[in-house]
Amino acid sequence: MSGQGDGRGRLSRVLGVRTASEGDSVTTLELFFDLVFVFAFTQVTFLMAHGEPPASVAQGVVVLGLLWWSWSSFAWLGNQAHANEGLVRTALIIAAAVFVLSLTIPEAFHDLEGGLYAPLVFACCYAVIRLVHLSTYLIAAGKDAALRRQVLLSLSASAVPSIVLLIVGALLDEQWRLIVWTAAIVVDLLAIYVTSSIGGSWRVQSVAHFTERHRLVVILALGESIVAIGVGVSLDAITASIVIGSLLAIGLSVALWWAYFQRIAEDAEHLLERADGVARAKLASDGYTYLHLPIILGVILTALGIEEVMGHLGEDHLDWFGAAALGAGVALFLAATAAFWLRMSRRILAVRFISAVVIAAAIPLWSALPGLWALAGVLALVTILIAVESLRWGAQHD
Repeated sequence: MSGQGDGRGRLSRVLGVRTASEGDSVTTLELFFDLVFVFAFTQVTFLMAHGEPPASVAQGVVVLGLLWWSWSSFAWLGNQAHANEGLVRTALIIAAAVFVLSLTIPEAFHDLEGGLYAPLVFACCYAVIRLVHLSTYLIAAGKDAALRRQVLLSLSASAVPSIVLLIVGALLDEQWRLIVWTAAIVVDLLAIYVTSSIGGSWRVQSVAHFTERHRLVVILALGESIVAIGVGVSLDAITASIVIGSLLAIGLSVALWWAYFQRIAEDAEHLLERADGVARAKLASDGYTYLHLPIILGVILTALGIEEVMGHLGEDHLDWFGAAALGAGVALFLAATAAFWLRMSRRILAVRFISAVVIAAAIPLWSALPGLWALAGVLALVTILIAVESLRWGAQHD
């Protein structure tokens, strides 16, 4: 067995794979890779906004789940080995196929006449991304036999079944495609969770790198909420309503940033640093890989709501779709960040959970108000939440 391990180690060295270590930070290649997801998030918002709700929202959620799994997989790989060197660098460049995947998102469920069959292109790009990731991870594991077994288990239990389901779903009609692709992402998420719990052999080599990667992707998602401001009024002449709406929308984006970054993000990193071995990997998986998905989804839905508000400024009330996207998006973001903090610290942010319920329950109110008033109301509630939490947080640390 030692000879086999030495062989794996030699292969890693030949291919320029160098194991990461504590204190390593995010590389510029990873930042470049993440830029693709700025476009991908925009495409998800487009899919939700220009389809037939609520089906279009469900489609967007499934696509976002697949995108998230693609991104998260390479976040773990970049934490195992330096992303700007050798084979891992090549794998990241190949994984830029996610850009081609992103191009197909608007047609993933409504293929347009002429050209390539978009749903199959989407499924094939996803297959390439997952297989490149796992094959590279096998080599990046080096002499770590337990990690190699974990990767092979993930390949057989998660990646292959989900890829098969995606390809099968691509060949079915739209209604069945949504069902089969939903099954694909559920299989992916559950299989990795179960096999990780059984094997428990994933590694977090650098906490600084891992947490920074996830903070950056939250920033990228928040950037989509800024883009949504301009998309909603891109063809309109500038008016006082547009200026006020833009200020309110930016204010809401800043408030969401504050709710995540001002206390939670940094303190969660310190808590992850205190754990080690299997406990650290489990905490990272639960808190970041799984609970950051609803955080990102919350931001995307909020961006969709902002786009709807900005696109209907002249109307006397916000429609149900825009109100639901805005209220549900902010509520989901608050609830998901509170769940993330609960998992990391075992402490409950009761005010945040309550605020999420209030904002979601008020969706009928938001739909009855003009868009600017609805946006202002949501922003006011989030601002009050931040103020209350800041006072409580300060009192706890005095």
